[in-house]
Amino acid sequence: MSKTAKWIVAIVVIILIVAGVWYWQTNKVSTPVETGPIKIGFIGPLTGDVASIGQNNKAATELAVEVINANGGVNGRQIEMIWEDGRCDGATAATAAQKLVNVDKVSAIIGGLCSGESISSAPIAEQGKVVMLSPLSSSPDLTLAGDYFFRNYPSDSYQGVKAAELATKDLQAKNIAVLACQDDWCAGIEKVFTEKAQQLGANIVATERYDDKTSKDLKTQLTKIKSSNPDLIYFLGYSDSTIIGLKQIKELSINAKILGGDAWDDPKIVESAGQAAEGIIYLKPVTPENADFVASMKSKTGGEEITIGSAQAYDAANILAQVMGQVGSDSSKIKSALYKVKNYQGVSGVISFDSNGDLTTANYVAKTVLGGKVIDLVK
Repeated sequence: MSKTAKWIVAIVVIILIVAGVWYWQTNKVSTPVETGPIKIGFIGPLTGDVASIGQNNKAATELAVEVINANGGVNGRQIEMIWEDGRCDGATAATAAQKLVNVDKVSAIIGGLCSGESISSAPIAEQGKVVMLSPLSSSPDLTLAGDYFFRNYPSDSYQGVKAAELATKDLQAKNIAVLACQDDWCAGIEKVFTEKAQQLGANIVATERYDDKTSKDLKTQLTKIKSSNPDLIYFLGYSDSTIIGLKQIKELSINAKILGGDAWDDPKIVESAGQAAEGIIYLKPVTPENADFVASMKSKTGGEEITIGSAQAYDAANILAQVMGQVGSDSSKIKSALYKVKNYQGVSGVISFDSNGDLTTANYVAKTVLGGKVIDLVK
């Protein structure tokens, strides 16, 4: 080959290489860089019967987000919270979820708090492929709520068993009456408690239910319960109905022991029920004392109260931020990463999710009211 031919070949090769590089640069598929704020929704009872719990959970979530954003956010992006009032009501919460998923296009939702809020919202989040992480919903039905539903609060499958063991073994109850509201939280825990108490040899001498949204008088149910002569009443209700019920139990001179659920960990109950709350017992998940969290919450709210679920709400915001720092704000990637969360050291305890998005373990402490103060029950 002549020198001229060799030069021609070399020039053609160079042209082809340059053309190839140009084509690759102009036609390559690039991954868009995520920018702007990350939107996270919140669904909880900000008004209504259990607003004190909802507002305290909101404050804990705000506290976590403020710290995250002050430290640069998530990979330089700030978290923007969108607050929705679920009113501890399924229909209201479902409307809120529709807005968050389809209008606001959030990457994740913290909530619901009440089990009914989560049960109605989870199918909407599942269809929209948006993660829900609940810091307080405990109904056993939520275990199978979908691939996108998680909770860092224990299922009532644990609490119902623990309550039945406390009632029969520690409190020595033989004849038990059940007084329960007609919502998802009450129904779930009532079923587990009743089955376990009967397995342990107790007699369920009466079961009375009431509408937590409309009942302002429980005397009809309590009169029937009194006639069954129980050793213990397992009373499931939220704050306002519990206050009414406790006062009417005292008015009717019912002398049975009173055992309640974790929703009773609301200071409003002891404050409003007064002497009628004296001696009541309830279970709540064990939450380690975290001095920094307690001090920050007091500074944030200006009060002493830290209600049930608030430590979990704080952890939920931080877990989401940690996961998004690893995989970005795409909810399907957040979902996959959450299943890998194991032994997260939160202010509410050590958090690991199982294959259903539930906590892998749960521990409870029994509380009682003595002299108007809530203290640990000494068995």
